[in-house]
Amino acid sequence: MKKAQRSFVYERLTAKDVPSMRALLDVYAVAFEDPESYQSRPPSDDYLRRLLGRETFFTVVAKHEGSVVGGLSAYQLEKFEQERSEVYIYDLAVQEDFRRQGVARGLIQQLITLARDRGAWVIFVQADYGDEPAIKLYESMGVREEVLHFDISMNPAGRHEPE
Repeated sequence: MKKAQRSFVYERLTAKDVPSMRALLDVYAVAFEDPESYQSRPPSDDYLRRLLGRETFFTVVAKHEGSVVGGLSAYQLEKFEQERSEVYIYDLAVQEDFRRQGVARGLIQQLITLARDRGAWVIFVQADYGDEPAIKLYESMGVREEVLHFDISMNPAGRHEPE
């Protein structure tokens, strides 16, 4: 069954947009099947206002009829070898009912504009093996690199659980 053509509004969240950020955290929790990370210990409003107020933190959401249906969160990283920066897409998700309608591509296009305006020279993102829709999207927009990713534990037991 073909989905009806829908329109989306894209916006970068700012310090005044805490409710939209909370809605996006719910989208992430469902899309990544990870309510523990995204809902069990929600950050305070003050924390989210500070984070969203940073020029080097980007959260862009897609809204349909006023509701957040997708979004991405990214960080601008200043480089040391040259006077330039890169932007890392940390999370990107779209509610299942709104997938395959150009929402993720629209989110990335918005980030490209923001990153370019901030002087970044590249945007990079990580995809998990087996996440074919994400891999196909990113390959259509950029160059694939094969890298290894390591999480280095901050606690003596070698686990990621918070203390």
